[in-house]
Amino acid sequence: MDEQQHHEELIKGISEQFKDVLEKSTQAIYIYLDDTHKICNEKFAQLLGYDSAKAWAEIEAPLADVIEEDQDKVVEAYTNVMEKNMASNMDVRFKNAMTDEVIKAQLIMVPVMYSGHLFAIHFLSKI
Repeated sequence: MDEQQHHEELIKGISEQFKDVLEKSTQAIYIYLDDTHKICNEKFAQLLGYDSAKAWAEIEAPLADVIEEDQDKVVEAYTNVMEKNMASNMDVRFKNAMTDEVIKAQLIMVPVMYSGHLFAIHFLSKI
């Protein structure tokens, strides 16, 4: 199995593991392994103006939705998650993909291990 196929299997597995959380949470959520391998719940997709969670997952530039001025702090938080296993909590501005409306949100980013791989789970609450 090549790395691409392995990562696809990981995303499928973690989405099954967190199915109830993704479906039942009142928060918008996305789970990130890398730019290609990520998932989100429908609340996240709707908040950012995508037709579906699948449509968002197919985008290869996940920071494209984050307002440019906030991208550095999101990258820093992600680095802390991946290198230090350190959760982060911050205010971030996102853009709705359809309307360009600015969405102010609190973002909680948490490290989670699944099948020997580190993922970043993001919980988003509109402010």
